[in-house]
Formats: sequence, C-alpha cells, structure tokens
Amino acid sequence: MAGSVFGSILKVTTWGESHGPAIGAVLDGFPAGMELCEADIQPFLDRRRPGRTAVSTPRREDDRVELLSGVFEGKTTGTPISMLIRSNAQRSADYGDLKDCFRPGHADYGYYAKYGIRDYRGGGRSSGRETAGRVAAGAVAAKLLRELGIDLFAYTAAIGPVAADPAAFDRSLIAAMPTAMPDAEANRRAMEYLAQCMEEKDSAGGVIEAVIRGVPAGIGDPVFDKLDARLASALVSIGGVKAVEIGDGMASAAAKGSENNDLFIADEATGGITAASNHAGGILGGISDGCDILLRCSIKPTPSIFREQTTVDESGAPRRLLIRGRHDPVIVPRAVVVVEAMCALTILDAMLCGMSARAEDVRRFYRKK
Repeated sequence: MAGSVFGSILKVTTWGESHGPAIGAVLDGFPAGMELCEADIQPFLDRRRPGRTAVSTPRREDDRVELLSGVFEGKTTGTPISMLIRSNAQRSADYGDLKDCFRPGHADYGYYAKYGIRDYRGGGRSSGRETAGRVAAGAVAAKLLRELGIDLFAYTAAIGPVAADPAAFDRSLIAAMPTAMPDAEANRRAMEYLAQCMEEKDSAGGVIEAVIRGVPAGIGDPVFDKLDARLASALVSIGGVKAVEIGDGMASAAAKGSENNDLFIADEATGGITAASNHAGGILGGISDGCDILLRCSIKPTPSIFREQTTVDESGAPRRLLIRGRHDPVIVPRAVVVVEAMCALTILDAMLCGMSARAEDVRRFYRKK
C-alpha cells in the first residue's frame, strides 16, 4: 500500500490497523538536540483518545505512547523517531456482519475494488484510529514550533447547525468543553443537538478552524508546493474531511478585489511589514506573508449510525445492514488535535525546506569558523 508517508524533509510514516495489536508512527528527518520524552507527546494523544466524553465512542483505549528510537539521554538524535501505541480495547466480533458487505459512507467498497481484500474490522487503515500515529508525530513537531515562537491551535467552530460565536471566543474553553468549542453557549446548544441525533440513532458533522501565529514571511514554495496547497492536502488526508478553506475561503468568491485585497502597511511593533487585513489567511502566492495563517475544514457526519440501512454484498446482492459496535456520534471534537498535528507537521516541514532557499544562508551555515 502506497500513501502512508507524508512530508518532504520531515517525513512521517504511520502504520497499523484499527483492530491490530498496535499502531504507530515513524518520524524521520527531525533535527537532533531537542529534549523529548513520552510526557511531551501523551497530552496530545489524551485529547484524541476515545471514551472521554458523552459525545465520543465508549471504546476506551489507553493510547499510551512508547518511544522506541530516536531519543538518547532525553534528546532527539536526528535518527528516525519511532512511536508505538498498543491497542487494548478491540471487539472484532462486533464487525462480523460486515465481512462480505459494504457499509454506506465508508471506504469499504473502494478498498475492495482496489485490493480485492479488506480488513472489515473497523475499517483497517481507513479507520480514524490511524490518526493516533499522526497525533504522536505532530506533538513532536509542535514542540519545536513552540520553541520557535509559533503558536498553533485549533477548535470546533460548528457542529451541525450550531456555530460558535466569534464575539464569545474564549480559548481556555477549548480544552474544557466536550465539543472543543470556544463558546460555552454554543457548546450547550451543540450538546443538545447531539443528544437529539443520538436519540434518533443518527450522527453529525461540523467545522474545525485552526490558527497558526508567528510563522515568518517567506515560508512555502510557489507552483506545486504552495504552503496552502500542502496544508490543504494534509487536512484532506484526515478521514472525514470533505473541504478546506484558507482565510476567507469560499466567501472570497463573492467579494470584489477592493474588498478582498490585504493592504500592506508598516508594522510599528516589529519595524517590519504586515497587512491591514487578513482575507488571504496568511498565505499569498503559496508563501506565508507573516500574518496569522487561518484554516477551516468541514467534516462529514460519522457514517456509522445505529439505524438499519440498505447496501449490497460482494456479489452485488441487496442487503439490509444494522451496524454494531462503538462509534462516535460526531468525530469533530476528537479531530481537533488531529488537525493541529497535521498543521504542525506541514509547517515545520516547510520551514526546514525553506532553510536552503538562499545561497547566503547556506554559505553562512557551512562557512568555516
């Protein structure tokens, strides 16, 4: 299977299946000399871990990370960082009815059409559990970004028809609310909506927004490796994400040039250059402009719902299917940290690639002392 490696200089490979004995990631190309231990990674995995709130699957995985390589005496060595997360809550028998038929809204049929074989126990590689490896790797990247003064965070902007009010934004609520919303009133209404969905044996989707502050101007490449293209690719690679917006996104299509242009001005605080507005979301021509990078991704409703649906089996014969097991009524809150992880990996990779953009920087680095 191709497609399990992400990145240019900083490369992450995730491995493992939903109901296998373990999953994990290998992070290659990470610089040597940064202090790192499991305690730096575990808080990220705890945010993604199932079974924490009333709106997540009751499946309870410990999701304890083990660092197997790439760290010596508490510091990264520059060699591949291998991270292992053991599985301890599989109930594969719940998926026995799916052995020869395809779940609506899932990747089952696509996998079968491509490979002629599939792991029907929770979706195998297409399961959301695969993202635990991404989160572990992203936690490592996020630590170095913090040391570089880059502040990266994401939150739930909407669940179904309930949207957070920007005027009520409180960053401290993101970690406190079961919906990961930065608005207490929106959280209350979203919880009521999700309770209704669960009563109706249905599910919900939503929107996650990410903010990346402190990325210097000049990060990213034009043409095919645009920073916004790489970020969009990173986010769409997350299961369930169906659309990504940068800055004003789709709203910019309805604006006039005079309304959409971000006018450059002198930044009195830094003595540099900034913009008077940020409709572009911090990226122009595929390269960061020094403003906050603003991202938004739309996530579809969880396809595993507890009501009978029609489908077909491998021969094309009609079947009626009632999905069993333990599934999230909404995946948005648990996906917030996954979005952060993919943004961190993308930004750090782009910054490492950018270090060789100018000959003077290469000369300065390798000039004999």
